[in-house]
Amino acid sequence: MLHTARRLSTAPLLVAALGAGLVVAPSAALAAEAGVPATVHVNTTLKVRSGPSLAAKTVGSLHNREQVTVACYVTGQRVRGSVRTTTDWYRIGTDRYVSYGYVSASRPVPRCAVGSAIAVPTRTKSKSRTSGTARYVIGTVKSGDGKVNLRAGASTSAAVTGSVASGAKIDLTCAVTGVKVVGTVRSTTQWDRTPTGAFISHAYIYSGTLPVCSGSIAPSTSVTLTPAEFIEDSVPGAQRGWREYGVPASVTIAQAILESGWGRSGLASVDKNYFGIKCQDGRYGKLATGCHVYRTNECTKSGTCFATSDSFRTYATQSHSYRDHGNFLRVNSRYAGAFEHSKDANKFIWKVWKAGYATDPNYYTKITGIMAAYDLYQYDTWK
Repeated sequence: MLHTARRLSTAPLLVAALGAGLVVAPSAALAAEAGVPATVHVNTTLKVRSGPSLAAKTVGSLHNREQVTVACYVTGQRVRGSVRTTTDWYRIGTDRYVSYGYVSASRPVPRCAVGSAIAVPTRTKSKSRTSGTARYVIGTVKSGDGKVNLRAGASTSAAVTGSVASGAKIDLTCAVTGVKVVGTVRSTTQWDRTPTGAFISHAYIYSGTLPVCSGSIAPSTSVTLTPAEFIEDSVPGAQRGWREYGVPASVTIAQAILESGWGRSGLASVDKNYFGIKCQDGRYGKLATGCHVYRTNECTKSGTCFATSDSFRTYATQSHSYRDHGNFLRVNSRYAGAFEHSKDANKFIWKVWKAGYATDPNYYTKITGIMAAYDLYQYDTWK
């Protein structure tokens, strides 16, 4: 789907079925390539760091428009740069990192192998203790969300094995890459392992640098919700989008189903982006958290499709994505006619489609078919 260069194309990816999976959307998995050319965008100079953090040692500097070769990227400290706000850092050499917030690459950059990941250092003093032959890093838990769960794996879906209160000290042995968590301290994919083998998200931890756990493997972020579970999770955000912006909840849910493949696309499962909304010149609005570059397909109005790379918005929650979808439609004047039918879901999506939202000639039929098949009209709160 081509929409004024701001939305993800789904036209060549649609599968005409109303079953468990409707589309095949772009995946976040990208084949590793031997170096990616990139350009620096900075007002003065960009410092090269020994690790993915502003607290890491400065080991060099780069000038505006200078060309660099990027090997891969890791997750590190959040940086608000001249191009974007992000937690991604590009590795440009051994122990040499620059924030993705100041760099644009010529094509997608692969994630660094798990064994080469570096735990994010903080600005606090590093404290550690030794017990027998084992050396532990002492972390401090900081949570505005109540107690923080200890889990059997580096994922929010892993079994809970205990919990730790905010302010508590905790021994940590090493770090792995896992499911991304938006916490009180930071947003990160880093999980810290305790001496007992339990894991706690680094999103709630202040600590010194942790070594990478030996033989660690990043857990799967695949989404396996049933259609009923996906719809149930979608209702609160879709109904809030209706209250705030006037987009019928049934339309929002149906579009999310079609455009994210029931939440299975890389955009949805990794970055909570269910509608393919793009960043524009590094801007991502008030409801998104940053930008992430993906390899995808775009189509012109004539139906010609081509491969390209683009930057898509990332969100902390599914609800934020749904609300931003409502805001996107509301602030674009081309869809003004649709809001004359805010209490008629079928007429609303007809007007949106006719205004150029999608180039797929069957888009309206697919959306209304989903709404009817799963009785999504019941979630339209004006009834």
